[in-house]
Amino acid sequence: MLFIALFVSCFAATSQVVVEVRLDSVQFWVGQQDGLDLTVSLSANDKLELPSIKAGDELLPNFEVVEVLRPDTSMLDDGKRMQIHQRYIVTAWDSSFYYLPPLPVKVNGKEHLSKQLAVKVYTLDVDTLHADQFYPPREIMDNPFSWDDWTGVLWSLLGFILLSALIAWLWWHIKTGRPIFRLIRRKVKLPPHQVAMTSILKIKEERKWAEEDSKEYYTQLTDTLRTYIQDRYGFSALEMTSAEIIERLTEEGDQKKLDELREIFRTADLVKFAKWTTLLGENDANLVAAIAYVEETKQEPDENAKPEPEVIKETDKERLNQVIAYRVVIILAAISSVALLAFIVYRLWDLLS
Repeated sequence: MLFIALFVSCFAATSQVVVEVRLDSVQFWVGQQDGLDLTVSLSANDKLELPSIKAGDELLPNFEVVEVLRPDTSMLDDGKRMQIHQRYIVTAWDSSFYYLPPLPVKVNGKEHLSKQLAVKVYTLDVDTLHADQFYPPREIMDNPFSWDDWTGVLWSLLGFILLSALIAWLWWHIKTGRPIFRLIRRKVKLPPHQVAMTSILKIKEERKWAEEDSKEYYTQLTDTLRTYIQDRYGFSALEMTSAEIIERLTEEGDQKKLDELREIFRTADLVKFAKWTTLLGENDANLVAAIAYVEETKQEPDENAKPEPEVIKETDKERLNQVIAYRVVIILAAISSVALLAFIVYRLWDLLS
């Protein structure tokens, strides 16, 4: 029996329906709006039907429902029960003491009524002594100026200007073909005598002069000496004849060094242009003379000198990828600038209208 009583009491507690109704204020002025709240607590498994009240309906004569808001549902007791909250906005068009009728709700087809409410509606005081006295409408008052209203417009305008400048800058780079960034590295340049000695030793290892035709050997040897003289003394030895080089070097120093160099150039000219055949010992002697000339005329570099800058040129593929990236940025910047301009126009219209 105890178990049955507990079961019945638990079932009654879970199936109990509670209907509550209240007003935000039980007194207000004619035409003033007030809030009417209907709250229904019931089991989560129950089916609820709220009153069929629409905006414009009258609960009583001159007591009207202005608006019906959407109902709000919340769960209670770990989901076993739920609470439905329905809010109405009401008003009255005549001063009186109103008794609002109970609001009916249906739970599982059974009707439940809320309690009855009383509300007092007051009329406005009218100056009956000066009923014919009218006052003109007040002038429209301008809101005071505030920088907060213009902050968004100013920042948007600044962003629009910057984006427009970015678009113009990138477009100019695309048209002129100038890269935005140039890769520059410091190149450690070897002194002329080290470059020449490396080239001469390479010629020695290849021993092309051991062949019957030693033209290639003397071509490489004289080109190495011309490059060394050009870098060492600073004139265009690669574009000058052997005689012009000797004449230009006459001012530079020891005649014995020039005699050895003159002999190398003379032999090279005979081999290259007159098909002169040299002996193996003669070729070795000219190689030794070239090494001696470089060693005797070399100039050690300044240890404190800074490396010369070298601009790394971009390839055609890198240039194409760069142009594509520029155009993508231009498109994105253009879309952003149009959006900012639209926002600026909208805000100006809103602030100035």
